[in-house]
Amino acid sequence: MPHPVIAKGNVAVITGGASGIGLAAATAFARAGMKVCIADVDEARLAEVATKLSSVTAATNVMTSVVDVSRAKNVTELERAVGAHFGGTDLLMNNAGIQPGSTLFGEPDNWQRIIGVNMWGIINGARIFAPNMIARGKAGLIINTGSKQGITTPPGDPAYNVSKAGVKAFTEALQHELRNTKDCHITAHLLIPGFVFTGLTAKGRTEKPAGAWTPEQTVDFMIARLEAGDFYILCPDNDVPRALDEKRMLWAAGDIVENRPPLSRWHPDYADAFAKFVKES
Repeated sequence: MPHPVIAKGNVAVITGGASGIGLAAATAFARAGMKVCIADVDEARLAEVATKLSSVTAATNVMTSVVDVSRAKNVTELERAVGAHFGGTDLLMNNAGIQPGSTLFGEPDNWQRIIGVNMWGIINGARIFAPNMIARGKAGLIINTGSKQGITTPPGDPAYNVSKAGVKAFTEALQHELRNTKDCHITAHLLIPGFVFTGLTAKGRTEKPAGAWTPEQTVDFMIARLEAGDFYILCPDNDVPRALDEKRMLWAAGDIVENRPPLSRWHPDYADAFAKFVKES
């Protein structure tokens, strides 16, 4: 059985919902009988998705909205529009994200856009939607899409890593706040995808790599772990099992505890030590 919030008649709002994990989630929620609002910056894609979802649910159960989540005003307008159209929000999935690539000393506009969408988009969504979700007095979910790169912060894409590290810290603080708010029945959850084949990760490829999961596999896993009550929804994929993810994350934390150089996993002086650590039971 899915989480009780994922139920017929309840309302789900998904940002970045016109493709990838967001679209897979919207489809799964619609199949469960939920009313769905898909928010995205791609107006043409939104129209296509609305037509596609009509094969899953009634057109009256689908709402679309062109939204730039980095702008609080846009998100405020979205929250009001969902309330007017569907009566309120039961599930908010802050999923919109971009990964155009970044360098440490690259263009500041690129950094600001990545952090604006990936981090501020989630902060805006939670801060603007949560008060009215709490006030309704019903059970609800806020799911924020993070990344393993926000935990192990590998070299190569610093702006993305910074944005997703911020998502992790914010979502932890959000859940702490929610569980200490009187008469609040809303819970927050951090989705941590593995290697998922989407437009974000395709990088010119047209066929899914063997090591990747599909967005649908990721959402199925997410729904199962929501039902189990997980806060950290750490997704494996076809290449990396949970045990290896755990080792990588423990090693990253160990850089501080052991006073190693930052990102020592990629430091030649620590290559053998990391390999030994991974092999240890």
